[in-house]
Amino acid sequence: MDRYTAAALQLNSTPDLTRNLRAVEQGVRAATGRGASLIVLPECSTFLGPEPRLLELLSDIESGGEELLSRLSRELQVCLIAGTYSRADDGRAYNTLLAYDRNGSEVARYRKIHLFDVNLPDEVRYEESRYIKPGACEAMLLQAEAFGTLGFSICYDLRFPELYRELSRLGADVLLIPAAFTEFTGRDHWEILLRARAIENLAYVIAPAQVGVHFGKRESHGHAMIIDPWGRILADVGKAPDAFALAEIDPLTLAEARARLPSLGHRRL
Repeated sequence: MDRYTAAALQLNSTPDLTRNLRAVEQGVRAATGRGASLIVLPECSTFLGPEPRLLELLSDIESGGEELLSRLSRELQVCLIAGTYSRADDGRAYNTLLAYDRNGSEVARYRKIHLFDVNLPDEVRYEESRYIKPGACEAMLLQAEAFGTLGFSICYDLRFPELYRELSRLGADVLLIPAAFTEFTGRDHWEILLRARAIENLAYVIAPAQVGVHFGKRESHGHAMIIDPWGRILADVGKAPDAFALAEIDPLTLAEARARLPSLGHRRL
């Protein structure tokens, strides 16, 4: 693992696929211009709209996102990891995190495990399992020589610490947590949960986010951020639309944190 600059993008995705793809490209180009070599985009980067519309547009969403990410990673010589969708075998979709290397080749595909079926007092009904099929209950890592060992997750997965402990056990140095956290839950829980995952696993956290109103009353909290293994926030873009958190990922900082507090070696369970 080398020292490198990472970016966590913040987007306001909508039901307009063309607009979303344009925003993805603009954000990736802007982050690359600031020196980022690993760029992570939020959950639902390519589409955030009503569920029936998602299934109607799924083929275009899937192909459009994959083609764009492959082209940009190859052209800009960066590693891109983005939240999008792929087709499941039962008429639903998978909430998917795709990774592309600098050659434009897909190198990892993670499917969200934990689905958000929750009724909140924000006048929005969340029943993700109606249109999303859960992925296999397996921790997924990407061994990327230049970027360390990356652990994959998506949004609601954040609330299940056992996933991150398994990623840590398997050797994760950097935890990826792209999300579209609701405003209602995010204002109280988002930062706390992210910092807890960093601290308890002594790992970097890269957490891209959706922000603002997407359609109807569906609103996301924002605050894309990057956190170091000691739980310190290195960058947080707040509520800014079309922004990105930028920070250096340093293997020396990782090693120092783990040497200072060797709790990963003290586990009994």
